Amino acid sequence: MSAAKQTRPLLGCIADDFTGATDLANMLVRGGMRTMQTMGVPDTEEIAAAAGNADALVVALKSRMIAAADAVSQSLAALDWLRAQGCRQFFFKYCSTFDSTDAGNIGPVAEALLDALAGLPGGGLTIACPAFPENGRTVYRGHLFVGDALLSESGMENHPLTPMRDANLVRVLSRQVDGKVGLVRYDAVALGADAVRTALAAERAAGVRIAIADAISDSDLHTLGAACADMALVTGGSGIALGLPENFRRAGLLSGVRDAAALPRVDGRAVVLAGSASKATNAQVAAWRESHPAWRIDPLALARGEPLVDRAVAFAREHFDAPTPEPVLIYATATPDEVRAVQRELGVERAGALVETALASIARALHALGVRRFVVAGGETSGAVVQALGVRALQIGPQIDPGVPATVTIDAAPLALALKSGNFGSVDFFEKALRQLSGAAS
Repeated sequence: MSAAKQTRPLLGCIADDFTGATDLANMLVRGGMRTMQTMGVPDTEEIAAAAGNADALVVALKSRMIAAADAVSQSLAALDWLRAQGCRQFFFKYCSTFDSTDAGNIGPVAEALLDALAGLPGGGLTIACPAFPENGRTVYRGHLFVGDALLSESGMENHPLTPMRDANLVRVLSRQVDGKVGLVRYDAVALGADAVRTALAAERAAGVRIAIADAISDSDLHTLGAACADMALVTGGSGIALGLPENFRRAGLLSGVRDAAALPRVDGRAVVLAGSASKATNAQVAAWRESHPAWRIDPLALARGEPLVDRAVAFAREHFDAPTPEPVLIYATATPDEVRAVQRELGVERAGALVETALASIARALHALGVRRFVVAGGETSGAVVQALGVRALQIGPQIDPGVPATVTIDAAPLALALKSGNFGSVDFFEKALRQLSGAAS
């Protein structure tokens, strides 16, 4: 089939949080694939019709922290929708820091998707590769590194919900799945795609269903992508998607040159909302506060019933209506010690839910005040905000920072959004994102 005749999506993706979905979509757009992201499994013909104009579809779920059985159910529903749109290959995207617990959800979802696709050519075996060298995530001998540190020594061991205290991904994944977990070592990856295919065949013969794959550079990700061209299912972080568009191009299904990142312009007020407690977001909040207005949400004050949502909205309105209007930052970002102190008093789930609910309510109120451009930091926060704003689908545009693109909603009255995973982005990301969103047409 020639590229000119291709009228249905080629690649169907399932992401376990909203910022991870935009991270993945960004990678596919960079590879020349027109990409649409949906918030949850679509339930309207309008979205299905828009999907026909895309080369890749990304269904964003909020399934990383929920019960494993619920994550499996939602992921299988997403797979059913993607198959109905005509997708030829499928991708399960999770965080490049492999965020999970011994109960899941990476392993249970990957196994369920494998089972559902077992009858397709290339089914029954997949890889797991969270490597994203551009953001400092590499995998060697099955161990995940963040920069120069093992995952278990990178700060992720202090994650409030999914502390990662083991950098050996074969061990981590083996605790989550029923099947056998293997490893495609760097020795094979360094020799090229044919050597990887040979290594995968050996893993399959040994009864392996999921093989961790080493990768320390972008060229390794391209090698793995080429080796996985005939797999029904690929799993990993967004980095592994670097090599997937070229497979469709080689098959004559994707044109060589296209402006996949073009977005319409969106005018209106702007705001930054931050709920992540990561090192990167803490640094970004500190940088913003040096020269821009900011308002902090205190979870303990929320728990006491103080009207922080109203106060935050009033703070934003004051700066919007000033003689020299300017965007504001409203944040709940805190240090790991502060987060732990709040969780001890309120409990982990209640503390997180209070912050998400507050920021979602603030987003809804600010939208009513004319805010049309939102920069949001944190996967869970992004999920809460887009749900509060009623966002159903996004068109993916140019990259702001590695892993974070500008996006515009597919609506009659569109919004411009930058949804950032907590650990992503440069120190000046908030300012950079607002500049990009203000000139989305350029």
